[in-house]
Amino acid sequence: MNLLVLIFWFLSGQDPFSISSIFADKHYIPFNYTCSGLNISPEIRIKEIPKNTVSLALIVDDPDTAFGNFDHWVMWNIPVQAKIRKNSAPGVVGRNSRKENKYTGPCPPSGVHEYHFKMFALDKKLDLADTCGKQSLINAMKGHVISEARLIGFFNK
Repeated sequence: MNLLVLIFWFLSGQDPFSISSIFADKHYIPFNYTCSGLNISPEIRIKEIPKNTVSLALIVDDPDTAFGNFDHWVMWNIPVQAKIRKNSAPGVVGRNSRKENKYTGPCPPSGVHEYHFKMFALDKKLDLADTCGKQSLINAMKGHVISEARLIGFFNK
């Protein structure tokens, strides 16, 4: 946690913007939320959403692949809400690395991989077509991110 976040937390008496799920941060993702199981998205709980948030965006990726990041889930214009239910997509779902508009669960070819769940609180809704992927989302968010929360999970097929 950086110093500014700690100062904000201390002065406000609130926990900073954060996300959690069925698995704890830096622990293994349960089988049902992977390609070996039901391949459904896990519930994501969202805490302390900043007051000026208009919409949320989510990126789930795997930085451990041999060819760079693999994008598992890209979603934006998520309503400001306390959770995203499992196996649901309340926002606009963009293209993942398989060129599909859906959640694709962890499915490493070998070894343990890290999966980064990144939630962004934005000061506006984004005008993006669902044919866009992660890089288009990142570009559209520039200058509009109020806060970011992260959760890391592991999986080994």
